[in-house]
Amino acid sequence: MLPQIETCREVSEAILDHMPVKDQYRTQAASATPPPAAEIPVDSYDIAEFPEVRALEQNFAMVREAGLENPYFSVHEGLTNDRTVIGGREMVSWATYNYLGMSGEPEVAAAAKAAIDRFGTSVSASRLVSGEKTIHQELEREIARTIGTEDVVTFVGGHATNETVIGHVVGPGDLVLHDSLAHNSLLQGAVLSGARRRPFPHNDFDAAEKLLAQMRGQYRRVLIVIEGIYSMDGDFSELPKFIALAKRHRALLMVDEAHSIGVMGPRGRGIGEHFGVNPADVDLWMGTLSKALGSCGGYIAGSKTLVRWLKYTVPGFVYSVGLPPAAAGASLGALRLLQRQPERVAKLHANARLFLQLAREAGLDTGPSGGSAIVPVILGNSMNSLRLSRALFARGISVQPILYPAVEERAARLRFFITSSHTPDQIRRTVAAMQEELARIDPAYARSAQRPVSVA
Repeated sequence: MLPQIETCREVSEAILDHMPVKDQYRTQAASATPPPAAEIPVDSYDIAEFPEVRALEQNFAMVREAGLENPYFSVHEGLTNDRTVIGGREMVSWATYNYLGMSGEPEVAAAAKAAIDRFGTSVSASRLVSGEKTIHQELEREIARTIGTEDVVTFVGGHATNETVIGHVVGPGDLVLHDSLAHNSLLQGAVLSGARRRPFPHNDFDAAEKLLAQMRGQYRRVLIVIEGIYSMDGDFSELPKFIALAKRHRALLMVDEAHSIGVMGPRGRGIGEHFGVNPADVDLWMGTLSKALGSCGGYIAGSKTLVRWLKYTVPGFVYSVGLPPAAAGASLGALRLLQRQPERVAKLHANARLFLQLAREAGLDTGPSGGSAIVPVILGNSMNSLRLSRALFARGISVQPILYPAVEERAARLRFFITSSHTPDQIRRTVAAMQEELARIDPAYARSAQRPVSVA
């Protein structure tokens, strides 16, 4: 019997956890007489008729009928940091997570080019067989020093890192206990692992404690999964509480630092530095190279035992090509530059505080954001979010809307990524423009709007 369900997210979780889909179809195939080909519905074999494809096309039609342009896949014609060029127009950019300005930094680019000159454009093999390069080892040692762990293994993609590692660490007979706002890569990894999956309310440590108290004894391994910074709301977990929770219940703890490495802590060493925890108290530190580190790829940091096991057995590493030299070189260059210039992190923190302060003074709903480089402006209406995004675009400000079904309709929003490259003037002008345009779009906001934000 399915549990009581209150949200769309819980519906999908209940279905996934109570329907062994592959087994269901296998049983049907074995016991039922196949229907004649003429009776097979068209939406079973014609991609254009798939219900999910038709739903997407209906969304496109709704946008066109509203007289708006599709905001996605905008083409950027050069480097994106605090500014970008789209359609020949220079714009202020809030749409990419180049948090420390490392992508486009000459020293980082030079490190990538030097790696290409020495190692080529690909390592041309899985590292296990013949793709291992000295630059991989240098990068992994540098990441381990930054986080404070014994060892690190890098992967070619952040999303793939979570999928392959979670699916390798746990399996049938195990439990993945995760935050309800966990990233898609974490959910996919949990689903594909075959383990039981249970969410707890966002950042609700007490609820996680109750679930573990009830369920821990039913499973072989339990993996608790949280994030350093949550990419939709820009808030973060109380890491010390989750460390204590994992220890009490003899569970494994995984922390996804995709948006917190390079961002949190006075030197940008992540949520562990922010809270001053012992890095060895977290079993798996996951992070990406594509955000604050200006490159592409993912990593898992932890004990030497963990990393050795993963390097010899995890499918996403063993059966995948090694990290390209340019990506490894850029990440290594960014880490070394960050060590010498921790003031980039201080500048990022100052910019994020200013943006959040001005947005709140303007009466904008920024949700639980605080202490990160992500600030949402929640409108609770997908069409208004799309309209505001396009109005700002017309004024030379690039920021993406997050619409239903990516989030619940009541949580539709614009999402701002703050960087160390932004200026106070850009921040003030953006918030002021948002006030003006939202007052035109939403009468309720116009009636409640506070005094204008100064752009002086």
